[in-house]
Amino acid sequence: MSQTFSVITPIDGSVLLERAYASDNQVAAALTAARDARHGWRATTLTERIALVGRAVDWLVANKVRAADAITRQIGRPISQSPGEIGGLEERARYMMAIADEGLADIRPTTKAGFERFLRRKPLGTVLVLAPWNYPFLTAINTLVPALIAGNTVILKHSSQTPLVAELFDEAFRSAGLPAGVFQILHLDHDATLKLVGAPEIDFVAFTGSVDGGRAVQQAAGRRFIGVGLELGGKDPAYVRNDADLPSAIDNLVDGAFFNAGQSCCAVERIYVHRRHYKDFVDGFVELTRAYRFGNPLDSKTNLGPMVRASAADSVRRQIAAAVTAGAKALIPAGHFAVDAPGSAYLAPQVLVGVDHTMSVMCDESFGPVIGIMPVNDDLDAVRLMNDSRYGLTASIWTRDRDAAIRFGEAIDTGTVFMNRCDYLDPALAWTGAKDSGRGVSLSVLGYAQLTRVKSFHLKG
Repeated sequence: MSQTFSVITPIDGSVLLERAYASDNQVAAALTAARDARHGWRATTLTERIALVGRAVDWLVANKVRAADAITRQIGRPISQSPGEIGGLEERARYMMAIADEGLADIRPTTKAGFERFLRRKPLGTVLVLAPWNYPFLTAINTLVPALIAGNTVILKHSSQTPLVAELFDEAFRSAGLPAGVFQILHLDHDATLKLVGAPEIDFVAFTGSVDGGRAVQQAAGRRFIGVGLELGGKDPAYVRNDADLPSAIDNLVDGAFFNAGQSCCAVERIYVHRRHYKDFVDGFVELTRAYRFGNPLDSKTNLGPMVRASAADSVRRQIAAAVTAGAKALIPAGHFAVDAPGSAYLAPQVLVGVDHTMSVMCDESFGPVIGIMPVNDDLDAVRLMNDSRYGLTASIWTRDRDAAIRFGEAIDTGTVFMNRCDYLDPALAWTGAKDSGRGVSLSVLGYAQLTRVKSFHLKG
């Protein structure tokens, strides 16, 4: 088994950097350090913990240029867009700090004569965060901030595609002055990660990744009675209703489908359009898609870069080809984007019509820059098709009718329903999924509940 790993940049396929995997002794030392740091960290006041975490966030914001460069070189997101992830990190972190008092406050039932009763939230112990590469700062911060503020120690194992992000987090928390052992990072391969999940020193696991990865994590933790938060795949649908503001829907849904080369957990992956708007919507969608500036992500004019790796792009190419063979029509002609290079990470955006739910592109997660668009007759037709999926992360409806959007949202099996927006996490709302999109909650006051246990106090006067 290799003791090192290499990061291949999708920009040109070269080796960006190499790192050593942590040894068994280093993993054991990290677990011991996290355990030894628990008492002192949870004894620190909430105000002090918030201040220390806030200083780490300040450091990351001050080093936005370094962070953005790391994102672009490791995953290929355009440098014109990468700084925005640090803005999102700051928004989520500041919000979770601001609501910490509420999220961790004692819960007091109605008064009972002669008794004092309350429920108090206590830290779980050591939280293991398994973070993915696609939004490497944002996905990690969802758990890191509330876990630390709640008094847990944290070990971060980041994707082997984005070790620089883990190292920047480590530098930020060291700069902030967190006590030794409170926050640590480990570079691990797949087998070592699953072994760590099952370690008795780990008290909670937060995993963001594929459905298969989630099953492996759940199985590894299954011998122990610990919590596992799973944010998994998605095949997020959108419905453009007959009363939609069409230009706004087109503009937002093109971005929702293709931002980050479609490599977003909540990217729009299938669109259903009322027949009244279908032709105009497709025409406008294709026109805007053709206007993308697709190319080298280090060019400040680029707004669509490569996928994370050539194998991922080839997988989407096969999905597109299978759909076309089955009768779909590809509306972006070959050669329109000169950078598109079969066998490379550079995959141009594609719009498919003539699709149906017998095709993988409408049922299986693509996680790339392709979208299928289908006409529907009415709301009931849209609901039926949107629910025809093993995933349930987000769904969006484009309408001028707020009450219809709520009725529609009640009928859709997803964790989040959007009206006239998509592909966004509001830190005030719970981020959660249904069906194969996972389980558990991050963000909002409920994010603190997942990272603590409740102790009941029953005091007789």
